[in-house]
Amino acid sequence: MPLDLEFVRAQFPAFAEPSLEGQAFFENAGGSYACGQVIDRLTRFYTQRKVQPYSDYAASRLGGEEMDEARTRMSAILGVDEDELSFGPSTTQNTYVLAQAFGQMMQPGEAIIVTNQDHEANTGPWRRLADRGIEVREWKVDAGTGHLDPAALEDLLDDSVRLVCFPHCSNVVGEINSVTEITALAHAAGAFTCVDGVSYAPHGFPNVGALGPDIYLFSAYKTYGPHQGLMVMRRTLGELLPNQGHFFNGDTLYKRFTPAGPDHAQVAACAGMADYVDALYAHHVPDGTGDPTERGQVVHDLMRAREEVALTRVMEALKDRNDLRVIGPTDATVRAPTVALDLGRDPLPVAATLAEHGIMTGGGDFYAQRALEAMGVDAARGVLRLSFTHYTSDAEIDQLLTALDTVL
Repeated sequence: MPLDLEFVRAQFPAFAEPSLEGQAFFENAGGSYACGQVIDRLTRFYTQRKVQPYSDYAASRLGGEEMDEARTRMSAILGVDEDELSFGPSTTQNTYVLAQAFGQMMQPGEAIIVTNQDHEANTGPWRRLADRGIEVREWKVDAGTGHLDPAALEDLLDDSVRLVCFPHCSNVVGEINSVTEITALAHAAGAFTCVDGVSYAPHGFPNVGALGPDIYLFSAYKTYGPHQGLMVMRRTLGELLPNQGHFFNGDTLYKRFTPAGPDHAQVAACAGMADYVDALYAHHVPDGTGDPTERGQVVHDLMRAREEVALTRVMEALKDRNDLRVIGPTDATVRAPTVALDLGRDPLPVAATLAEHGIMTGGGDFYAQRALEAMGVDAARGVLRLSFTHYTSDAEIDQLLTALDTVL
C-alpha cells in the first residue's frame, strides 16, 4: 500500500493554516512542520503539567510520566534500550558535550577521524580537540561527486584511532552513507562511531540498534517535533566515557551527557512523534501487530518509497540542465530529498523570486562550508537548497518545477 498522502497531510495543522495556503514548503532540511500529535502534547503540558515533574501531586506525576513515555517509546522505535536515549537542547550542543567527554578520555597522540561532508555541528567540536594534542584526520569527499569512499577510510584507520565521526547523509550532498559498513570498518580497527543523523531521520526513523553505531544523533524539530536534540549512546561506550552531568547523575546513563536540565515540556512532546508513527502504521496496516521497532521500520519504508517517487521527478527535471549543477548523486534511490543546486551565482535573489511563486526555500552554505568548498563551490555564495519530505504532495512538486522553469 503506498503512502496515503491525504491522511498524512491531515496530521499536520500547517496544511490547514490559512496564512500558509498556496505556499509550498521546500526548506524542510532546516526544520519540518510539526505534526498535530506533538502540538497537542506540548499544549497539554503547558496548560496542565507546567510544574516541576516527578513529585507526588497529580500534575507533577503526570508530567514526569509523559517525559518518561517519550524516552520509552522513541527508544523502542529506534531499536535501543530506554536508557540509551537522551534528550538535550540541540544536536550541536549534544555533540559539543560528547567532544568534551572524549577529550577527557583520550590521550595526546590518539586520533579521531572526521569528514568534510559533515554539517559543522558534527565536525567542528571534534576538530577542536587538536588543541589538546589529539590528532584529527579528515576523511575527504570525492571533489566531483561528494561521495565518501569507505576504501579511503580504511587508509586512515589504525590502532591509534578512537572515534570515526560521519553523517548518515549530508545536508547538501544528500547521498545516504552506509552506516553499517562504515561502523564495521571502524569497529574492526578498534574505534567507535558517531553518526550525525540530522539530515536522514526526517525521512524515516532508523533502526539504530540494527545499524550498529555507538552514537546516533538527530534533531526533533526536523522530525515533526519540538526543538530538542535526541542522542542514542550505546551502553558500552556510555559507561566508558567520563560523566558530563551532575556528579549525582553519573550512574544514570541517559543523564551522563546532558549537563543542562531537560526542557520538560519539549521532552514530553516528543512522544507525539511516536504517536505519529503509530497513526501512520495503524492507517496503512490496520490489522498489524508489529512491535514499536517493526512499526517504525514499516513507516520508515513508506516514507522513503514516497520520497523516492517525488525525488525522481525533481531529479529528472534538473539533472540535464546546463544552468545549474546538482550537488551529489541524481539517483533518487541512494539519496535523501535534500537537493543543493550550484547556480554559479548568488542563490538568495533566486530564492526570493521563488517565494513570489509560493515556493518556500533558501540559499546559503547551510553550515556545510567544508563540503561545498571541497566540491568547488564558492561557500561565500552558497547554493540554492530544495528539501522536502514524505508529506510533500505531487501538486507541490508541480508548483516547484513550474516555478524553477520560470525563474531560472
